Amino acid sequence: MSIAYAAALIREGKLVAFPTETVYGLGANALDAEAVARIFAAKGRPRTSPMIVHVSSIGMARSLASAWPAAAEALAQHYWPGPLTLVVPKQPCIPDIVTAGLPTVGLRVPAHPMALELIRAAGVPIAAPSANRFTELSPVAARHVPQAIADYVLDGGAAQVGIESTVLSLAGAPTLLRPGVIPLPEIAAIIGPVQIAGSPVEGAHASPVCMPATIARSPRCTC
Repeated sequence: MSIAYAAALIREGKLVAFPTETVYGLGANALDAEAVARIFAAKGRPRTSPMIVHVSSIGMARSLASAWPAAAEALAQHYWPGPLTLVVPKQPCIPDIVTAGLPTVGLRVPAHPMALELIRAAGVPIAAPSANRFTELSPVAARHVPQAIADYVLDGGAAQVGIESTVLSLAGAPTLLRPGVIPLPEIAAIIGPVQIAGSPVEGAHASPVCMPATIARSPRCTC
């Protein structure tokens, strides 16, 4: 079995668990609504919870965004590949099921060679929440991925970070939707002031991909 095999499964609408530098993700073709629906079913995840779309380059990210703010370019150039998800207005090619009907999509270039190779080999962006049942801990190794949740598991060893990515909305005033390994002051030093979702002045598009309260309860998010 190989990355080529896993990529073929992605193109066929199947689910593949794969490593990133943060946690293992449960991936499907982000442009295939039926495949993404299988993720929700496998995880028992509510469809009101948007998914992060993993891409192989800044160029692929731009192609999926209907608007790409200067702040997005600055942060992508600084942190990608890496554990930062940028939420931007989406192109119509991204199915509504991926974004829970929101007009925005969370995009990230993972800093794991196997993840990047998988995306490139599949030739499509990959929607991938953590490869766990909803409310359970996110897996940081292939052996932690629940049996039968995926059609195939790519074993890339242990995740190096073990905490989900920081999620930042740039669809309006910059707003932190989910804390992660990249600290807020570091982001603010690059793009200026950043609001926090849930504060009285949070942006209109601040719809969390994973609730910050969950992060506070556990070092690994349970999304």
